[in-house]
Amino acid sequence: MPTFREVQYYLSGLWLLIRMDARGFQYLDISDRGMLRSFWAILWSLPPIGISWLWWRQAYLIAMPPETATGLAFFLRLALVEVANWVIPLVLAGLLLLIFRFGDKFAPIVVTVNWLWVPTSYLNALLIALIAFVPGSSGLVALLWLVLMMAVIFSLARILRMICGAHPLFIGALTLVLMIPSMLLTDFLQRFLGVYPPG
Repeated sequence: MPTFREVQYYLSGLWLLIRMDARGFQYLDISDRGMLRSFWAILWSLPPIGISWLWWRQAYLIAMPPETATGLAFFLRLALVEVANWVIPLVLAGLLLLIFRFGDKFAPIVVTVNWLWVPTSYLNALLIALIAFVPGSSGLVALLWLVLMMAVIFSLARILRMICGAHPLFIGALTLVLMIPSMLLTDFLQRFLGVYPPG
């Protein structure tokens, strides 16, 4: 598992790429081994993911009858949703890369996308903490969440441009493939697995 210093190093590389500085690649292991190691980002994201799960459980219980109970199965279902959101967009991106003959870009894209989700997860957890502990902050949180999503899309598009070159339509399509399926999957799988609050 990468150490905290290594993760800092990777995030520094991402920041350079977002600034359109090619030196960022020197901070990242974009080999096949580095691609596999980048999935440790899931474990590094577990603390904020856990916060989001606890908040979602609370929202679920509030919407359900008083006698409703949640146990380990509830969190296992949320874990399935999380894994699907992490993996399926990358698979779809890989197919798109193969179709347009950018297959050699798959490893660096997986590496950068996985590590980008780490700070994104922590920022999202901060917003959840804000809505949980600051009464009447839902409107502000909705606005901040929109700002966060726009920042993530902007950052991802710039990173993909550094990896794939100046192909605006392709970069736009690839960005959407990495973002939109995750949003759709979350809603569908939560409803399918029975962990979506009714209402």
